[in-house]
Amino acid sequence: MQRAIENDISHLAITDHDCTDALASPNLESSGLTLINGVEISCQWESMEIHVLGLLIDPANTDIRELLASQQMQRRLRIQAMDEKLTALGTEGLQAYVEQLPCVSFTRSHAADFLVEQKVCKNRQKAFKSHLGKRGKIYVASNWCSLQQAIDCIRVAGGISVIAHPGRYPLSKRKLQALVEGFKQCGGEALEGSYSNIDPIMKKHLCELALSNSLFISAGSDFHDAAAHWTDIGKFPALDQQAIKNAIWLHPKWHSLNL
Repeated sequence: MQRAIENDISHLAITDHDCTDALASPNLESSGLTLINGVEISCQWESMEIHVLGLLIDPANTDIRELLASQQMQRRLRIQAMDEKLTALGTEGLQAYVEQLPCVSFTRSHAADFLVEQKVCKNRQKAFKSHLGKRGKIYVASNWCSLQQAIDCIRVAGGISVIAHPGRYPLSKRKLQALVEGFKQCGGEALEGSYSNIDPIMKKHLCELALSNSLFISAGSDFHDAAAHWTDIGKFPALDQQAIKNAIWLHPKWHSLNL
């Protein structure tokens, strides 16, 4: 909260991975910021992992609570399977390591940190390449909900579904277009048109994709922690004038909450 205040942020969306626990923090209401309830849901689309943001959700909604509980179970099962593979290779303790972390959502990044800490890998990047990626030694396929399930749950919870950082997925232009069109057909309403480290050409392309598919356009820093020097809260290229005309804060739901 303090970092957001120091960076002169007025509106802050908290979108943790498959988790809304932080939205219940007593420090939020006293921060002075306009806070936007959110979540980032991992889902499957054509055998690929895609992240969908849910903004303005009701975190108490039964449907989304049940979906996120299922997602958390899948995360725990994946870490357990990785731990078994890593133990077979001679390195024990991954499961115990993540269990003692002050977090709810166990991610591959946590596994990467463990590999670096145990001196199995030199850094996170090498950990993903040699162990955690699809050809890695302890790779375990994810078993996320479908794109349709994620969008439906966000809608039922009163939120707006947004494709997170669309340009970061390993997709050709044709495949990216197919993703956006499929997202729209499932009831998706927006895509993230600007985020940290976005290429200017991709930023322009995403704006065009959003407009051609009648989607609203959002923007965000995708800030995770202070150690990630490539981003910071509120740090991302500003939307251009064409994108602003269809910005997510013009969505009827946004106005209904007087944000």
